[in-house]
Amino acid sequence: MAQDPITVLLIDDQPMIGEAVRRMLLTEEDITFHYCRDPTLALKVAKSCQPTVILQDLVMPEVDGLVLARFLRAEDAVTKYVPLIVLSSKEEPVIKAKAFALGANDYIVKLPDKAELIARIRYHSKAYVNLLKRQEAEAILQADNLRMRKELEMLRQMQRMILPTSEELNAIEGLDIAGYMEPADEVGGDYYDVLYTDGIVTLAIGDVTGHGLESGIVMVMTQTAVRTLKEIRELDPVKFLDALNRTIYKNVRRMNSEKNLTLVVLTYSEGKISISGQHEETIVVRNGGHIERVNTMNLGFPIGLDEEIMDFIDHTAIALNAGDGIVLYTDGIPEAYSIEKKQYGIERLCEVVSHNWQSSAEQIKQVVIDDVKRHIGEQKVFDDITLVVLKQQPFENKKPFDEQELIEEEELIEEEEAFEEEEAFEEIKQNVNKRKKLGFFRK
Repeated sequence: MAQDPITVLLIDDQPMIGEAVRRMLLTEEDITFHYCRDPTLALKVAKSCQPTVILQDLVMPEVDGLVLARFLRAEDAVTKYVPLIVLSSKEEPVIKAKAFALGANDYIVKLPDKAELIARIRYHSKAYVNLLKRQEAEAILQADNLRMRKELEMLRQMQRMILPTSEELNAIEGLDIAGYMEPADEVGGDYYDVLYTDGIVTLAIGDVTGHGLESGIVMVMTQTAVRTLKEIRELDPVKFLDALNRTIYKNVRRMNSEKNLTLVVLTYSEGKISISGQHEETIVVRNGGHIERVNTMNLGFPIGLDEEIMDFIDHTAIALNAGDGIVLYTDGIPEAYSIEKKQYGIERLCEVVSHNWQSSAEQIKQVVIDDVKRHIGEQKVFDDITLVVLKQQPFENKKPFDEQELIEEEELIEEEEAFEEEEAFEEIKQNVNKRKKLGFFRK
């Protein structure tokens, strides 16, 4: 194994000592020797030859050896960390102590045995070279970390830039909507969006596995794919989530990543909401604060986990009257831990929402977030926190659907779909085995 080169600088006013040391080191091919007779030029010579070890005499006429040692160890000196071996003509414990106090690494009575001198030089030089390597590695790591932080900050800003603005939310007629997202790290894996196209409102909320750079990238990809599908007016929930899943699945595989996400998509129009996709429970709040919880486990499949999920996608519908609403959230809220390791819980979330349902969407959102943060306390937040609150405003010249009307409409749609899909019966049978194979993800 090749050894790192060694550069020795001897500072001594006696040429005879310089020649003696030079001859001792002459046979060592990896050691380069430099000699400085004038101690006033020591720093200049050291800057030029960049020694890995300095040998310095303590008794010189021009400069006191201890004073020179102080200069060699000055804060801005190039020799601040270079190993310093002081040379003296005799053992003097007091002088030794002073030299070590000034930063000397070793003390030798000159002239030492050749083998001993070379061994000490190699030992101290190796330690110094290793220090330089560590400093170089740390500098590279710091530069990489700085670059990474800048990249993460850019992605974080991008995530915030694509969130729905208050102006967009206020422009949606008939609905009072407020949203909140706070990542645990510089970049979060949570996603939510509210889109308004041709009188139809689409709400989406999801949670990418983990958080950090990869999760943030998947979050941005999901937002882009959802908006694209809405812009091309894809309203069928099965086709919508199937196309979205294929896009994310293929991109995640291209990234050589295993990220996936839970995602629920709500489509609203004139008091009717269709819910599809697998995510946390959707909270339906009736006027007066009564809570209904919609389990979405059987309405979809994790996005990006498998290329074929069409057979797992389903949807359900609810009707909203004036004062009713929806609360969406990610698991960072119910799974938030207190200092006593107690989870916030879905029950507490529902209770806070119910007790404050008479307030505006913005006020409800803020009350929930404040309560969650009180629960967490001063400790570090370990997961992204996202919340969306929607409230139905009074209808103008329109009678909202009641639950029975919505059920009848759903049954009519299902009958039409069943008629259209009779020819696809055999294809569905072929997918039964796949449904069973992947069904454990529903648990």
